[in-house]
Amino acid sequence: MPYETPSFSGPDHERAIGKLGDLAAEAGLRRVSMLAWRDLDDPEAGGSELHASTVAALWAEAGIEVTMRTSYAAGAPQISWRDGYRVIRKAGRYLVFPRAAFSEMMGWHGARDGLVEIWNGMPFFSPVWADGPKVTWLHHVHAEMWQMVLPPRLAAMGNLLESRVAPILYRRTPIVTLSESSKRELVDELHFKPSRVHVVTPGIDPRFSPGGTRSVTPFVVAVGRLVPVKRFDLLVDALVAVKDRHPELEAVIVGEGYSRDALEAQVHAARAEDWLRLPGRIGDEELIDAYRRAWVVASSSLREGWGMTITEAAACGTPAVATRIAGHSDAVEDGVTGELVDSREELVGALDRLLADPDRRERMATAARSRAERFTWEATAYGTLEVLAAAARARPRARS
Repeated sequence: MPYETPSFSGPDHERAIGKLGDLAAEAGLRRVSMLAWRDLDDPEAGGSELHASTVAALWAEAGIEVTMRTSYAAGAPQISWRDGYRVIRKAGRYLVFPRAAFSEMMGWHGARDGLVEIWNGMPFFSPVWADGPKVTWLHHVHAEMWQMVLPPRLAAMGNLLESRVAPILYRRTPIVTLSESSKRELVDELHFKPSRVHVVTPGIDPRFSPGGTRSVTPFVVAVGRLVPVKRFDLLVDALVAVKDRHPELEAVIVGEGYSRDALEAQVHAARAEDWLRLPGRIGDEELIDAYRRAWVVASSSLREGWGMTITEAAACGTPAVATRIAGHSDAVEDGVTGELVDSREELVGALDRLLADPDRRERMATAARSRAERFTWEATAYGTLEVLAAAARARPRARS
């Protein structure tokens, strides 16, 4: 089932939309183009696509004409409307980069007052060809991810492009990232100036909330695309070790991806099919129920800009055990809303401790719920628009 853009209502939401509209009007941002590798209807969509879609929908609700250019998605029309904004899906996974850039340069689908580039591994190089106000959303450095998904030579080229070539071209472009730890990563590894990198945290769908009934037996949930960077193989290995200490343990890894066959083989080899499930992608209501029933949400990812599944679970009252990486370091308050770990052994130990200590779990659950209340998509939409508006005010003559 595809991801769904959050739905909003209430007087606080209406006030937030009014503020967005006022900010856009003051900065002259009537039409904004977004460039994205994938969109929310893509079978491989994840947190980055949910983030982009939700912000685009809120901007559109505030009166901004938003057009998102992205790659072709199987079963989706080339041009469609989603939650008030237009989506143009043309070209494949690699040709989308030059084609989208050329379309924007030629103005084939109308003028724009601002441009948002979503740099997800491969950049669109908007500083080279785009005039006018622009910002780039860069959630995290990909680094080791290149070696995980590409042959050695292509991986080396991708790493060189990301770490050495592209940062030079983007040195004057405002960058938006999701967390302070991701900002430090961009400054330290890609050598962006700190003043150029702006932190705007992601929100949480209001549907993620406490309720339901907690499982009577130990239950661990993990959510994400089944791809190498998520390192679900490490989590499966840790869960198998934890099962020896908690015989009633059940676990579910929610998501879809090309690592499914390997993970299913790993689960089969461990004879864990009766307690460790891989149900694929599920609907929001089923996911919310899983978060509410779980004793712990786990993430073993190697790279994240934030860790949206962690704060979704937190909003449902579930603490986390996650790897100590950029993004997770902000999504989890170590020792308060969950635990951060550095190794397979620490992952096993942290899961074991939380499953064995109901008082500690409850304290962390309460703290996680309280902290999750800070994160709203309206604030995310406003914060990201503020960065683009500042660029527009700085270059009023460059607008199309």
